[in-house]
Amino acid sequence: MKLPLKWEFPGGKLESNETEIDCIKREVKEELNIKINVTRRLTPVTHEYTDFKIKLIPFIANYISGDLILKEHSDFLLAKKEELLNLDWAEADIPILNEFLSI
Repeated sequence: MKLPLKWEFPGGKLESNETEIDCIKREVKEELNIKINVTRRLTPVTHEYTDFKIKLIPFIANYISGDLILKEHSDFLLAKKEELLNLDWAEADIPILNEFLSI
């Protein structure tokens, strides 16, 4: 993990043979063992850290099924929107968080 102990949204690398929506569904299944239904695309974010650059393509989704099992993360949190600002977020995720909180 490049940013240990920072809160971040689940996701991962887009493979050459998949759509953005297929990617987030696959990554959430791989990381959290749950199936989701994507409902909305948010504004993509490109962020440059000291040693790497990342482009995030965020989505809002609803839970469909599955028992949550963490496969790559050390913790998870089900929180109310107003509680999200109290977390120590990865810098690249902050613009996504702010957009999510504004809708």
